[in-house]
Formats: sequence, structure tokens, C-alpha cells
Amino acid sequence: AFSTRKGGVSEREFSSMNLAFGRGDPDEHVLENYSRMAAALGVKREKMVLTWQTHTTNIRVVSEDDLGKGVVKERDYRDIDGLLTNMPGVTLVTFFADCVPLYFVDPKHRAIGLAHSGWRGTVNRMGEKMVAAMKREYGSRPEDLVCCVGPSICSDCYEVGEDVADKFYDAFSKEDCRAIVLPSKTGMIGKRQLDLWEANRRILLEAGVPEKNISVTDICTRCNPDKLFSHRAMGEKRGNLCAFLALKEN
Repeated sequence: AFSTRKGGVSEREFSSMNLAFGRGDPDEHVLENYSRMAAALGVKREKMVLTWQTHTTNIRVVSEDDLGKGVVKERDYRDIDGLLTNMPGVTLVTFFADCVPLYFVDPKHRAIGLAHSGWRGTVNRMGEKMVAAMKREYGSRPEDLVCCVGPSICSDCYEVGEDVADKFYDAFSKEDCRAIVLPSKTGMIGKRQLDLWEANRRILLEAGVPEKNISVTDICTRCNPDKLFSHRAMGEKRGNLCAFLALKEN
């Protein structure tokens, strides 16, 4: 699942389904929002596990001890932007307000992964690292994975400076960059449009995931401020969206 702004109890700039603690929204509101999401998804709030995102490509394999961390228990880890599990009933949770959610499902080995990939995660190939981690931990084969590039900022809305564009020129082939790093929509000198959706799609393809197994969103967070939180549209005074992924319990 991917949350929207709708259906929660938060108020003001957090209205109404804010899922981030520590932004000024009362904790009881955020907890109630998690309860509502859990009920809607048919999962248990106490079995959710949250990232601690700092734009790394660090990945944590979720253990039994991690259940509830970030929601009903303190997290004892930092700098984690990707989560993996093969435990049914556990819900992986990652945070967003423009960056890219990456979903991974291995139906053969019944394992899942969920990752946060902003421009830093993308240029450092978080998608490829998730595929490699699932292979290492669960024996997943790239050709068996089903992947999704979820709701996030579109290329028309995502203008970056030459410093960021240069990092993509260094990390991707010239052919890839023709599709990823685009001319500025505003015509400003030193600016480029960045297509994170296409960048992540190409990373997954290069990692061996078949094209037919990759779904790419057409939902932009910045284009839909009435439905979704967007850092580009709102700045720091806003809530956070979440991606959720779980294996159903038998």
C-alpha cells in the first residue's frame, strides 16, 4: 500500500493521515493514524517495522526482535533506508514526501523488500542493492522478482542543479542519461529535470528484473498536494506519507 493525506486524525499542515513522529504532530494522532492504516490493510500495528532514513543504501534484515520498532517500540538502529523480511505478518514501512518508494516481492521464496530512494539513493543504486540483498538472504533470483516504483515526484516537477545532474552523468551511461537527465522546464541556466522513475526502472532492469515484472507509477506527489504530502510543494511544515508491504499470514 501507499498512504495518502486522507483518512487520519491529524490537523493543520499534518492533515490528516500524517505517519511521522517528531514533526510537531501529537504522538496520539500519529498512533491513531497507524491504527487506522493497520485496520485498513488487515495487518497488526504491533508487527510494523519502520526505517530510520538518512538517504543511505543501508539495508536491514528484519528479525523477530524488530517487530513494532518505530511505532510501539523505540528503534535501536539508525541510517536504514531499506528493509527485508520473509516473516509472514510483518509489515515493512518506509517514509516519503517526494522520494521514490521501491517495492520488491519474491513469490517463489516468499520474501519481500521495501526501500526509500531519493536522488542520493538512486544515484547509489539502492534498487540494485536490494536485489543483491534478497539474493544473498533468501536465494531470490532477479528474474523472479516483482517490483514497483511507487508514487513520488515526477520529472516535470523535479528540477535539480548541475551538481546533482553531474552525479547522474558519472553514475549512468550516456544513453541512460539521455532519458534520465532532461532539459530544464523553466529554461534556467544550470538547471535540469531529473526522472527518478526512469532511473530506478533502468537500475532494476540492469539488476536482472524482467521488464514485465516492473510497474512504474504515474502518480506525482508534488502534482497532488490535496491528496499527498510533498516536500517540494510544502517544505518542512507537512506530514509524511508511508509505503507498506507485508506477506499475509497463512
